[in-house]
Amino acid sequence: MQVAVIDIGTNSTRLLIADVTGSEVKVLHTDLITTRLGEEIEKGYLLERAMERTLAAIKKYVETMKFWRVERMVAVATSAVRDAGNREDFLKMVREEAGVQVQVLSGEEEARYAYLGVQSGLPVSPQEEALVMDVGGGSTEFTWQKNGRLFLRSVNVGAVRATEGGYTEKQIEGLLRPVLDEIRQTAPGLLIGVGGTATTLAAMAMGLEVYDPALVHGYILKRARIAEILSLLMAASLEKRRQLPGLQPERADIIVAGVQIVLLVLTGLGLDSLRVSEADIMHGLALEMSK
Repeated sequence: MQVAVIDIGTNSTRLLIADVTGSEVKVLHTDLITTRLGEEIEKGYLLERAMERTLAAIKKYVETMKFWRVERMVAVATSAVRDAGNREDFLKMVREEAGVQVQVLSGEEEARYAYLGVQSGLPVSPQEEALVMDVGGGSTEFTWQKNGRLFLRSVNVGAVRATEGGYTEKQIEGLLRPVLDEIRQTAPGLLIGVGGTATTLAAMAMGLEVYDPALVHGYILKRARIAEILSLLMAASLEKRRQLPGLQPERADIIVAGVQIVLLVLTGLGLDSLRVSEADIMHGLALEMSK
């Protein structure tokens, strides 16, 4: 079945068009536009200009879906929309002007779909006790399994939210601490990272001038290397960051906070590496929709 997923995130609006057969998701087309819907997210509502940018991206994706003759589609919104006081205004705008009905996911739903997506593209045995971490713009999700039970957690800290709010490393660590304390009780042996921060770190570690999903998927990032990248980023001006290989210029202003989150999680759990997955929440949604 040919399906399409639109993911309306805090930092970017993404499109996945895939052919789904059973539990296999074959990617046909992807797109990403940095719409920064979560601009000034700490105010608690969506800015008009941010909503307009995101609407334009969705309209573009609607045209793309027509070209691909998609059989089913789903559009979801995450942290920025979930927390916004004027979310209904945005949902109405998208419905009336783009003809798209958007489903607002809870943090737990976000975590579950990310986990499903990873399972579809990066098979992990139960013995490895994998923890999936999705560092987003507005929130960070954690999903893990223990004794047949699936644990889903969402923490209201992400790359955009932490940057916009001027969060210190100590503040980020404080927000993450309760869930990390809980996770430590199950002693995960493997951390899998999805989302723009994780994939950007892999691309930067490899010095990719042109992003290559095939190289990024499954890449293992050592904690020491992530610490080196963070030091490099913190020492560089915004303009200098925009020129670094592997880092999208549009992500240069929020990347430090995103990397701090990743490093704090690794350190807090006593892990020395992270495996990166290109298969993420969108793949999980594609699977769910094809049932």
